[in-house]
Amino acid sequence: MSIRRTARTRRVVAAVSMTAALALAVTACGSDDGGKTKDPVSSSSSSTPSKPSDGDKGAKEDTSAGDNVDPNVKLAEVKGQGGLTLVINQVKRDSGGFVTVQGEIKNEGQQSSNTAGWAGAESAIVAKNPNSVAGATLVDKAGKKRYYILRDTDSRCLCTTGILPLQPGKSTPVFMQFPAPPSTTTEVDFTLPTFATTSLKISG
Repeated sequence: MSIRRTARTRRVVAAVSMTAALALAVTACGSDDGGKTKDPVSSSSSSTPSKPSDGDKGAKEDTSAGDNVDPNVKLAEVKGQGGLTLVINQVKRDSGGFVTVQGEIKNEGQQSSNTAGWAGAESAIVAKNPNSVAGATLVDKAGKKRYYILRDTDSRCLCTTGILPLQPGKSTPVFMQFPAPPSTTTEVDFTLPTFATTSLKISG
């Protein structure tokens, strides 16, 4: 009887040991699966910050005149023909890779002034941009390069257009956008047809 009990006891112990071993193996496998499931989640969460946020996408290009410009700031003042005066209020380098020049043209003379000459002499540009300031240029003397106003595929300028003849005592706000010179260039020469050339410092 003792031999039978010993054999039965050994079988029970062996069965219990095997069950425990199987349970341990299942737990280990579950742990491995859990680790594998977590890896993709970790990878996904770590890659999320690398996606550009709304703030990192860059500000939209603002091509309108007069925005955030203090009219009391005078970076330059140049004389033109017929008693005209051009006052530059802002010359700013923008994130979109261009430079925006904003200012105001005043008629301090005694007669109405025609604005047609400000568009320059290039016939294709004049035709698409009548009574505009499309003829303006920037010159980077250090880089020995001239910059013309930005234009779209139809030769329409990114500048003020449709300017009416200026009556005595009247003024008109103007803006012009140019390709940005290298970041090392902080000063350029600005020219608008019929006006004198002036040096401008770029901000931003």
